Formats: sequence, C-alpha cells, structure tokens
Amino acid sequence: MTPPNPASPSRREVLQAGAVGLAAMSLGSSLVASEETNEQGVPLRPLGKTGEKVSLLALGGHHSTRAREEKDSIRLIQRAVDEGITFLDNAWDYHNGGAEERMGKALEEGKLRDKVFLMTKVCGRTAKEAQSNLDDSLRRLRTDRIDLWQFHEINYEKDPDRVFAQDGAIEVALKAKEQGKVRYIGFTGHRNPEVHLKMLQKPYDWATVQMPLNVLDGTFRSFQKQVLPVLVERGIGAIAMKSLGGNGGIVSNVKVPVEQALRYVLSLPISALVSGMESEEILEQNLKIVRGLKAMAHEEMAALEDKYKAAASDGRYEGFKTTKNYDGPVHQKQQQEA
Repeated sequence: MTPPNPASPSRREVLQAGAVGLAAMSLGSSLVASEETNEQGVPLRPLGKTGEKVSLLALGGHHSTRAREEKDSIRLIQRAVDEGITFLDNAWDYHNGGAEERMGKALEEGKLRDKVFLMTKVCGRTAKEAQSNLDDSLRRLRTDRIDLWQFHEINYEKDPDRVFAQDGAIEVALKAKEQGKVRYIGFTGHRNPEVHLKMLQKPYDWATVQMPLNVLDGTFRSFQKQVLPVLVERGIGAIAMKSLGGNGGIVSNVKVPVEQALRYVLSLPISALVSGMESEEILEQNLKIVRGLKAMAHEEMAALEDKYKAAASDGRYEGFKTTKNYDGPVHQKQQQEA
C-alpha cells in the first residue's frame, strides 16, 4: 500500500482553508479563461495531476438511464458523447445495476468506448464486496478497464476506516490498478466535509474526490471551503455534483436561475461537473451554458452567496447533507449493520 501522503491536511491547514480558498477562486477563473475545447466546443480541464483531460461537463449515470425505455437511455448517452461530453459517470448500485448495463450497451453499440473517460463507483467496503462490485461493473459496462473507480458515498465517520481495514475494499482497488482493470482511484460523498478530510488523511494519494458544490454550500457544512482548497493544494481532481441542490431544489425552491447556478460551480477550480441530464432538452440546455461559459469574478460569486445566505443557513435545501433521503439502499443498509 502507498505510504501516507505527507501533504495530508493537518488541523492547521484546515484552519487556513479560508485564505487558500480565495486563491482557489482565482484559479477557477484562470482555468475558464485559458481552457481548451474539443471539436464540439465543450471545454476540457485537467483531471488533477493524472495527466488526463476530461470534458468539463460530465454525464450523470443515474439520470441518463432513468428512461422507461432502454432505447431512450441509449440514444441520450450516445448523443451526449457525439456532442463532446467525454466524461461519463456511473455507480454499481444505480437502478440495481441497470444504469451500468444501459451505458455499457450504448458504448458498445456506438463503438464509443475508446472516445470516453469512463467512471463508476464501488459500494462495497470489504475486499469481498468490492471484488464482486468490480466484476459486475466490468461485465455490465462491457469493458476491460474502468478509467476511474471511486469509493461511493463516503458519508459517515466509520466509512474511511472500513475501506482501509484489514481485508478492506482498498486492497481490491490497489490490485485492480496493478492489473490494469482500474486506471485511477478516488472517492465520493455528499454528507459531511469532515468525513472527506478523514478520507484524505488515509494512506493513499487519491486521483479524484467527488463532492457537492453549489451556490448554497459555502454557508452550511461547506465542501467548497473545507475540502476544495486541500484538493487544489494537493493536485487532486475535484469533481462537482449536486450543483442544483439535488433534484433541482435550488432552482425550484430557492429560485436560483439554472444558468447562474451552473456558472457558479463551473467557475470554481474543478475538473468536471457531473450533471443529472435525463432528457435531450436538459442536455442541450447544459451544453449551451458550458460552451458559452464566462467565468464569474470572485465578487460576483460572493454576491450570490450573500444573496442566498438565508436559504442556505440550515441545509434545508441541501437534503443530501441533512437527511438520509439521498443515501442509496446499499449504504443505508451498511449504516444499519455498522
């Protein structure tokens, strides 16, 4: 196992996150100003220090495979890739495996596998569970390798220790990387930035971290303020999610315009934003925003945070932080058994 990273965040570093956060904001603006685009006009950004470049807009695996008819999901996935979205998200437990199966079929039938950066997530915490998840994901996705394999829903205090326990899931991840079945390893979570920091202190140099980032996050239990600066300092690829608060709550309840909400997150120093796009109409909307992206200045972002500060104060519009409604069934069961 890789020895502890000397850059693991200390208490002092966490306390200094505010100052580093301002520098991170500036980095976000410079990324937007200097980033290249692919032939379809979609911006590309570096995935941390991996040497990879991925599309700034990533296709969420859960939403893109929600359609009743399989053919509709396949058409949506294939169109997204044709339009320049090369970063695809998924997870072992989405739709009881159906999400991976539909995405795998879309890539195989469209001969698109080599055109995309394919990410999926492992739910198992033990080596046995993780190996089973990996075997399932490779089969469903109809591929011999996963570009990015992330530990899913690292939400609770015990999750990091369970992954790194003797016979824990990390052993399978490291072996799979050696075998070429997995190229990069990261983790995700949506509940508590303190748990992310604990995972970042574990003895592995993560390629990526996926977390909620939105215009409300900076006020309550903030990933942007506590975790993002650490990722920037360590060269870890930051992958954003929940940009609309999960199921669009920030737009429907707080009345933040979609374009404003997305531009805010896309102006941060992230590698990609995983967006839930369940229809071609939403795909077109988001493509228009990202293709014409103009970075928000720090002052504009701060003004937005202040405008919506009251709505953000107690996490009521970020239910993934304050309720278990966003926890998948597998992870809810894990917590019951812990």
